[in-house]
Amino acid sequence: MRIVQRSSRLRNRRVSNFRQRRQQHLLDVKVRSRRAARHRTRRVLVVFSRLVLLAGLCAAVYLGAREGARRFFFENPDYQVRTIELQTDGTLQREQVLKVAGLREGENIFSINLARVHDCLQRLPQVDEVEVVRKLPGEIDIRVVERKPIAWITGEKQISDPFVSDVAFLVDARGVLMKEKKLLPEYLGLPLISGCSSESLEEGKVVESSEAKTALNLLRLSNGSFMQMRFQIREIDVSRSYCLLVTDKNHTRVTFALDNLETQLQRLEQFLVYSDDSKQELETVNLLVQRNIPVTFTKPAAAVINDTIDPAAESRILKAIPVHPEAAAASPAKTHASPASARSRKAIPVEHQKKD
Repeated sequence: MRIVQRSSRLRNRRVSNFRQRRQQHLLDVKVRSRRAARHRTRRVLVVFSRLVLLAGLCAAVYLGAREGARRFFFENPDYQVRTIELQTDGTLQREQVLKVAGLREGENIFSINLARVHDCLQRLPQVDEVEVVRKLPGEIDIRVVERKPIAWITGEKQISDPFVSDVAFLVDARGVLMKEKKLLPEYLGLPLISGCSSESLEEGKVVESSEAKTALNLLRLSNGSFMQMRFQIREIDVSRSYCLLVTDKNHTRVTFALDNLETQLQRLEQFLVYSDDSKQELETVNLLVQRNIPVTFTKPAAAVINDTIDPAAESRILKAIPVHPEAAAASPAKTHASPASARSRKAIPVEHQKKD
């Protein structure tokens, strides 16, 4: 029993001292750190090589796709623009649209930037809406909706013919100013907004004065069924800052306030109905007043013609007498001596004498 215990103690006893064990531990740590460094280096090289391979593969795919697109699409003669279809409802010319959009036949259809073409055409003052469509293999469709002018506008108070004037602009319902290169005959019948001198009028700008905006609103409201037939506006004078002086085709002058246009048009409609029933023609109406509205009527045509043509009821004969009778009687021969010495005379009526 003692022998067994002694042998086990001898077996469990350490064969090295503390210094040897410490040296052994240091050697193991150095070996492990070198091995870990080699593993890390190997991993970094593997990851880097994979990234380089992936980047090379992506570059090859990109360059291949680009070269393929260049050969099969951008340099392919089958995709050249052969037709440019333009649809417009106004006066814009084909040459003007193509010049502004920068389009021409023969260029590659994929090289055309549709957004740029849309923005260029939208900047034209005449254009309200525009749509650009690419149709393969070689067609570009452009659809343009132009602004519809509703009136002429000028800063002058009086203008003879806005159709040929350089200071008159066309204006649509939104207040956008336009200068048409091709004037249509229907523009002759558009009403005129005059006296708009509070702002500078330039092509492409939007009117900002309250008087001009009120005049455009009045034109829009007066296009009702009855008012359009009975009260057709020919001119609106906005030179006064507190009212609108409106003249219609029958030369009726109506004064509008700048607010409550619908109510004023309803009152005017009542006066028009009354004038039609009484077979009279309105001359002036002042709608600035809410009660006891001042209204005048024109004279009938027969009365105007009779006042112009009919002579006076009784003709009057006049004879000349000297202004200073004593001087004229003293020297009758000197009266014709010279024009400077001639006396002034006045005429008095003489009674008619009936012949026997």
